[in-house]
Parts: sequence; structure tokens; C-alpha cells
Amino acid sequence: MFDRPERGERAVLVGVGIGHSVDPADVTEFRALAASAGTLCVGEVLATRGRPDPKYFVGSGKALEIKACADAAGADLILVDQTLTPSQERNLEKLTLRRVLDRNGLILDIFAQRARSFEGKLQVELAQLTHLSSRLVRGWTHLERQKGGIGLRGPGETQLETDRRLVGKRIRTLRGRLEKLALQRDTGRRVRRDVPVPTVALVGYTNAGKSTLFNALTGSTNYVADQLFATLDPTVRRLNLETIGEVVLADTVGFIRDLPHELVAAFRSTLLEAREADLLLHVVDAGDSQRTERIAQVREVLSGIGAGDVPELLVFNKIDLTEDLPRVDAGADGRPTQVWCSAARGTGLDGLRESIVRGVRPNLVLRTLRLGLGAAAARSELYGRNAVRAERQRDDGGWDIDVQLESQEIAMLTGRRDIALAETPVAAAESKRVA
Repeated sequence: MFDRPERGERAVLVGVGIGHSVDPADVTEFRALAASAGTLCVGEVLATRGRPDPKYFVGSGKALEIKACADAAGADLILVDQTLTPSQERNLEKLTLRRVLDRNGLILDIFAQRARSFEGKLQVELAQLTHLSSRLVRGWTHLERQKGGIGLRGPGETQLETDRRLVGKRIRTLRGRLEKLALQRDTGRRVRRDVPVPTVALVGYTNAGKSTLFNALTGSTNYVADQLFATLDPTVRRLNLETIGEVVLADTVGFIRDLPHELVAAFRSTLLEAREADLLLHVVDAGDSQRTERIAQVREVLSGIGAGDVPELLVFNKIDLTEDLPRVDAGADGRPTQVWCSAARGTGLDGLRESIVRGVRPNLVLRTLRLGLGAAAARSELYGRNAVRAERQRDDGGWDIDVQLESQEIAMLTGRRDIALAETPVAAAESKRVA
């Protein structure tokens, strides 16, 4: 019987098109995935099938071709850009005498390398064990043997059953810990909801430039690299906008086509940052030839976590690599729907900031409030929220203040003592502008 080797740096990549030829863009992305995992691509084999072969996924002839390619290139790993069943993975290993990893296993390995926070490591371990639990049957030859040695012989528990039980126990432990961390995250989100600070979440296909855009907007120094899944752990920072004051900006993990279900389930609490957001900044690589498909794939994942109905602003990033100019496209109602910018060059970011304001505060209105002397605390609060656009002091010591707030906030303020809505329109030209 064949035992899996531990090494796996030199890889043969296998691309399979089901019902169609292999898309060159998918092959390029799979190469990038392999490179992100630290493997060296020493050969490629492409195949087209009407439906998967139950034994090898590819046909027996193509499986022999994969073995010949691996032998000639001295590869010690086979990477398949599809999801294999445990038996297909094992059959390919027995034929090629090399370790075989499907697309899900490769993405899980990358996540294991990138996770830095305690919660991230727990999430990745849970996803890996969930993936492994279906592959314990005939996965390794030593698991088929019964325990041996003095005092352990006889009709006892086999090693396979022991490992399956231990994996199940570890999965339950990890889920319990992650549930506690999820409660802590939910507490933090509830605290943020109690404070009138909007939340904006960055989402998008991996390597679209989310972290670069996050750093450009907030002045942070998050790790940035031209590779898939360069950062995994979510980051939250406050972003100060001139018109409405502070908003909370959250950077989430990047998505990819056919994202393993184990990862979506494990990272569900982290991805809730997107579901609970007031606005999603959907970052898109403007130069990606498949950007339309990428947008659809991200939206599919968002719908799966319950974030499909959250207002979305498309941000076409990396226009410095295209011929596009920075601009803001608006819908029929006048609200921004698309922003074209370059996070690396900093072009178009002013338009993005203004679009964020319109996205999180779509019902902003400019009104004049008449404040009496007893409303000094409310006046200070309005200044603290950057809602004041101009101010004029009256002869009685009170103030006429031009403010920009949502309609419902104006209604709440005018219901308080010593605050009334002025009958005259905003006199911006006559007002004393606030520095």
C-alpha cells in the first residue's frame, strides 16, 4: 500500500473543464493559488470531460498522463483544480505514487499559513478537520490497522475508529470556542450599534486591492502583497469623513470562486461584519478580464451569509493599470453606484469618500435649527458629529445653526426643548462659515 509522503513543494497542476474546455483565466488563478501556497509548478496537464470519472475524476488515460508528467518533472505533489471525492483522491495517489490535493485542500493550506490571530487559527483548524473527517476512510494505510502491542491486542478499537473519534472531539471543542468568540464579536457589534456610528465593510474577490484601499482610507499599515489571500484576519478602524464624522471601516477576508463550504462555515462569525454593515464597499479589480464573473461570485457568497440585501457600492480599483479615469457613476435616484479609483496612487479617493457618505446617510438634508440658550449641550453634540455647516448668533444669545443630518434625526432634535426648525430656508451665503 502507498503511504503519503510528507514533502510537497514541486507540483504538477491539473486543470479540468467539465462540459467545456479549461478557461485560461482559471488556469492563471490556479497557478497563483499554488504559488501562494509556496509550491513550485513544474508541469501542467489540462483535460476536458463531459462528466467526472467516478474513479479518477479524469479518465484513466489522462491519469496515466498526469503520472508520466510528474515522473518526468520530478514532482512530489499533484494539485487538481476541482473538488475530488476522498476515493478519487486516494485512487489518484495510488496510481501516481504521489500526494494529491484538490482545490479545497489547497485553499485550506493557504489559509493555515496566513492565519495570525487566535480566532483565525481556530477557524482554519476547524475547516481543515471538517475537510479531513470525510477523508479518514482509507486515507492512510496505518489507520486501517488495529492497535497492537502488549495489552492492546484483541477485538478492540481500530486506529481508524480512534482517529475518527479524536477528530470529532476536536471539532466539537473548536466549535465551542468559536461560539464564545462569536458572542464576544456580537457584543462588540451591539455596542457599535448603540452608538450612532455607521459601519462600512470592504468585500471583494481576493487580490482586488482591499487591504491597499483600507490602508489608503484609514492610514493603517496592514500587510499588503500581490498574492491571493495575503491577509485573512479582519481589521476594524475608524474613518473620519468631513460631512458626517466617524464611520467604522472593516476589512474582511477575500472571496474566490468555489470557496470551500468548510471555510464559509468556519469564518461565518467573521463574515458577519459584512452582514451587519450599513454599506458594503465591493472592491473590484478594474483590469480583470473576468470582473463581471468575479462580481457575481462575490455576491453569491454574500447571499449565502445573509448579506445579499445590504446596500452595495461597487469600487473599481487599480485604474492606474487601465485607461479608465477616476469618476463616480450614479443611479437613476442620483445616489452613487460605482466609483473608479486607484488605491495605490490615491486617485479618485475623494469621490469615494463622498460616495460613502451618500451610501451610509442617503437621506441627508440641510436644515436650519433655532437653538435657545438651554440647548448648549445639543449644540456641542452637533459640532462633535461634524453636522454643523454654518452658524449665526441671535440677539437673544441663542443660535441659528445650519446642520446636515438625516430627516429622522432632524425630527428627533426638534422634539427636544429649546430646539425648533427655522421657518426660513438655510441662508448659506449670509452665514458665518465654520472653519
